[in-house]
Amino acid sequence: MSKRHIKVDDLPEFDPAPYLDSEEAVAAYLTDILNANDAGLLAAALGDIARARGMTDIAKTAGITREALYKALRPGSEPRFDTVNRVCAALGVRLVVQAVHAPAGKTDGQRP
Repeated sequence: MSKRHIKVDDLPEFDPAPYLDSEEAVAAYLTDILNANDAGLLAAALGDIARARGMTDIAKTAGITREALYKALRPGSEPRFDTVNRVCAALGVRLVVQAVHAPAGKTDGQRP
């Protein structure tokens, strides 16, 4: 039996959009992306979600032209916070702040 060699370049590019079919899937996807701490990756992920939901509708709801939305959410872009915020609102999600860990000796939620 001979081994088949598959070249990475011959594999199709993965498109997450078809899998972003629920609020839970979108939230999990964005949470993982935010953990990467990469603004360009976040923009691309928001673009994936916008494509899954319909780029034209998201652009209209966000008050951004469709072309500007594509430009702002392409991989590697660095959109302004205002754009990210408007797109998140149009997608029905919001970014939230969460404490990573409690300060040493503080477990009751009170400030030092």
